[in-house]
Amino acid sequence: MKKLIVLTAMAMIASTANAGKKCKGSKPRRQQSHVTYITTARPAAHPAAKADIVDTAIGAGSFKTLVAAVQAAGLVDTLKGAGPFTVFAPTDAAFAKLPKGTVESLLKPENKAKLQAILTYHVVAGEVKAADIVKLTGAKTVQGQQVDIKVAGGKVTVDGANVVKTDIETSNGVIHVIDSVILPADKDIVDTAVGAGSFNTLVAAVKAAGLVDTLKGEGPFTVFAPTDDAFAKLPEGTVANLLKPENKDQLVSILTYHVVAGKVLASDVVKISSAKTVNGKSASIKASNAGVMIDGANVVATDIETSNGVIHVIDSVILP
Repeated sequence: MKKLIVLTAMAMIASTANAGKKCKGSKPRRQQSHVTYITTARPAAHPAAKADIVDTAIGAGSFKTLVAAVQAAGLVDTLKGAGPFTVFAPTDAAFAKLPKGTVESLLKPENKAKLQAILTYHVVAGEVKAADIVKLTGAKTVQGQQVDIKVAGGKVTVDGANVVKTDIETSNGVIHVIDSVILPADKDIVDTAVGAGSFNTLVAAVKAAGLVDTLKGEGPFTVFAPTDDAFAKLPEGTVANLLKPENKDQLVSILTYHVVAGKVLASDVVKISSAKTVNGKSASIKASNAGVMIDGANVVATDIETSNGVIHVIDSVILP
């Protein structure tokens, strides 16, 4: 009986083997059997799932300070969220370049808001790969201000920080590594104008018009700022006359004609033909290969970021 079972089994194996062979020019013979053979395919190998931005930074081992800052700022859940985000990530060595005691100070609970502003200044909404970055001159950050991007000599810088590694992919965005911490502007429009040194007349006019508190307010505002040379183009005695208390209303009207509510960056300015000013009237805008003009004044410098808006420099005073 045992011998019969063995012979039967061998016959079935032989039959199965022959059924799998194909002779050239002939069809395989269909085998009839009451036995069902099940072939289980080996599961395809899947690459390991990508970690999110936070876990990728932790795993890298070179972003310990950044991770500690993200935790102190309460941004872990945000950067583990759906995104996608693009993060310009400073290394531990980058944080070490900051003045002594800066990091320790920023990690204190009372400086949480400032830390959040700095960290979100390193983040751009959406996924921007290296191939896209080299086509840009700037990118608006989650913090609200814009970082400047420059490509020269095969190198890319973001606000002066060198991009040393790109396209580290994560499950919710991409990381580009930078060698310095970048900082958002922390001075308002008035203080920025004072610090520049080329807007002395404008600052004096803002003070005489009683607009200092307004332009130091939350905003945001877009200011088309005439330089001292621009004011010097006005007829002799015009500025001195406007600064008189009895002409305050006229001065307010002129100055507010240089201000637009909201933050309008250069990339937006070139797309519009006019802008309604705080004065109530609209100023005309013309963009050409020669540059951008607002009511006949040339825009000579753009996107000077401030904590409450942006300044574009013009070479003439515009009048409503």
